[in-house]
Amino acid sequence: MPKKGGKHAEVGREMPMQPKRAKVEAACSPSILDFKSPDSLFASLISPIKPEVFFREHWEEKPLLVPRNDPQLAAYYQSLFQLSDLKELCSQGLYYGRDVNICRCVNGKKKVLNKEGKVNYMQLKKDFDQKKATIQFHQPQRFKEELWKIQEKLECYFGSLVGSNVYITPQGSQGLPPHYDDVEVFILQLEGEKHWRLYEPTVPLAREYSVEAEDRIGSPTHEFVLKPGDFLYFPRGTIHQADTPPGISHSTHVTISTYQNNSWGDFLLDAIPGLVFSTAKEDVALRTSIPRRLLMQVDMADSTKKLSSMLRMLADRLETTRELRSSDMKKDFIMNRLPPYLGCDSDSLTPGGKLPKLDSKIRLQFRDHAIITVEPDQENSVSTTPVPHVCASGYVDVARRETHMMGTEEDDTASEEGASQQTHGLRFPLAYLDALKQIWSGSTVCVKELKLASDEEKENLALSLWTECLIEV
Repeated sequence: MPKKGGKHAEVGREMPMQPKRAKVEAACSPSILDFKSPDSLFASLISPIKPEVFFREHWEEKPLLVPRNDPQLAAYYQSLFQLSDLKELCSQGLYYGRDVNICRCVNGKKKVLNKEGKVNYMQLKKDFDQKKATIQFHQPQRFKEELWKIQEKLECYFGSLVGSNVYITPQGSQGLPPHYDDVEVFILQLEGEKHWRLYEPTVPLAREYSVEAEDRIGSPTHEFVLKPGDFLYFPRGTIHQADTPPGISHSTHVTISTYQNNSWGDFLLDAIPGLVFSTAKEDVALRTSIPRRLLMQVDMADSTKKLSSMLRMLADRLETTRELRSSDMKKDFIMNRLPPYLGCDSDSLTPGGKLPKLDSKIRLQFRDHAIITVEPDQENSVSTTPVPHVCASGYVDVARRETHMMGTEEDDTASEEGASQQTHGLRFPLAYLDALKQIWSGSTVCVKELKLASDEEKENLALSLWTECLIEV
């Protein structure tokens, strides 16, 4: 929950209220952000605040504003997205609703001004200039190289999907009414200035989006103006509203968001069914019948004592469990995250170099995009044999970037296919698990030293991983 003041109030400039689509790519040029690793990228993004300070004092607790008077940083931020980018994008095909929303806050309510079908740039600019409408551009990382690069690293850093929206608002206008979101929010101010007001949450760490009436939110806990190069963070549930001050031609900022449905509650809902399923195979107590007519009762108080004892037993088992079976949360993440950023003019990744042999030394590529999971055999739903499943997100499917965070109908259809739908990746017998962990835990390993029974299995494992671009020789 946001709090006033604190050790870094002066840094945050906190103050009370006063009375298959087209691609537009940034040029490949040196960045002032540090892309050596996910850790270094996040550290440079919130600099000069240290990550340990951020997570101790701000994450899920209170907003952080980092004002910067740095022309180099302001110019870099501007390259992420500009109002002028829209003309080229519209000429190659954008659609209202899917790619662009046009809206304005009128009397505390959001008024959507979308047309039908394809976006016409001249009409878009007319609505922007004459109706003072805000342009909301969805998931710009699909089109801009630098945002892909930033968000791919942030997904590695957080282990959670990271989306973004660009908001372009003309002077003297506001696009959205006061509201709160169900995501952790990072704001990068790209062009112009934006006047922000933040308020105490009515629902701390909210699980859903909601508009809040002006008469409910009270006075701002923070009020400030963002300028190009400035950075702002606030936790999910923080009520906020923002407008472009008069005299400023327009404001452009990108909202980067993460941790949607990524709480302990979500994880328990996801992981506990698998734990119950596996425990019931070994513990007869979970296979005994529930009392007769239990499902017909309104008052189940007599059964809560029995249920509580079973939950305690599951908790005890959880403490000694080596691995939880792969959860739907993990599958959703590895199947829908951004592919690795491969650099300019790289549209695909194919195996290269020498074929791995028994005497070859191999090492893992793209460590942050490789995950080993153990899950039941998908070929036979009643099988009790767990199968290690190596999951690699987007290694040869760079086109997945074009649908990242878009919630396409194809994804919905695929999710309905049930047990037949398999997570993208390679599948190996359980006996391969130790060898896979060898590869994932060490910097380099010789193929002949892999923990497998035969040389043939060792070579086949290395070849399978090499074919999928998971290792290099």
